Amino acid sequence: MSKEKNESMLAVSISLISNLILTIGKIVVGVFFNSPVLLADGVHNAGDVIASGAALGSMRISQRPADEDHPYGHGKAEVLAAGIVGIILGIAAFYMAYHAVLGLFEEPHPASFIALIAAFISLIWKFWLYRYTFKVGQAAKSKGLLATAYDHLADVYASIAAVAGIGLSLVGEHYDIHFLAYGDPVAGIVVSYLVLKLAIHMGKEAANVLMEKSIDAEKMIDFTRLIKSVPEVKRIDRVRAREHGHYILVDVRVSIPADLTIQQGHDIAREIKSTIKHNHADVDEVLVHLNPYY
Repeated sequence: MSKEKNESMLAVSISLISNLILTIGKIVVGVFFNSPVLLADGVHNAGDVIASGAALGSMRISQRPADEDHPYGHGKAEVLAAGIVGIILGIAAFYMAYHAVLGLFEEPHPASFIALIAAFISLIWKFWLYRYTFKVGQAAKSKGLLATAYDHLADVYASIAAVAGIGLSLVGEHYDIHFLAYGDPVAGIVVSYLVLKLAIHMGKEAANVLMEKSIDAEKMIDFTRLIKSVPEVKRIDRVRAREHGHYILVDVRVSIPADLTIQQGHDIAREIKSTIKHNHADVDEVLVHLNPYY
């Protein structure tokens, strides 16, 4: 297993354990200190435990080599996990929005300084997890780990709302400003919108990969440039590429002089393949089809 894959597995394992600890901590503090926003955030974290577990399982599956049933490998397992995380975030967004709206029509609960400390610890912890998993996910080009990083980012938003809501309630109680107690549900509605927006973005990205949408134009232009750098290539008939989880598959159709031998054609195809893979480490397979050029 490569260094990037080892780091990815470590990052998602840390995320899973962290989410489990934060879930238990928030729910316990929320119940004992009567903090609805922290309790809701704890339930949200429970969904994160499922999301981290899905990411961990998908990454293990995606690293399996190609077999008879999956000749292109198992890379899309991570894309499926990213889609699952997006769905969980969407459900969490509606759940938080529902409770935030209810909070506007209820008498606000007394705020607790312990709950504020717990929310602040969660904010710092989740921000570090987001930075860490995003950095490792980008290096490994892991869709599952990047989905976990975005999940942490959604938790950062939720924790900011919790800190702001509980903090405003404490200020309102201290200075007898009643309307500040409703800062918690208002912040919760704003954060629910941000989390839902993030969930839609993740779901759209996962759907694009599953539907085999072409990769970005800049990368396609570079593939074309590399193919043209092979002297024997007289014409590029077609270049296609698609993401397959954490790697890319490329299909190339080129025309070469018709009087070349099969061996020469084979060598040209191998050169095209090696040139692309040498310049793009995320390309796993290049399929080259040769046409005669007269």
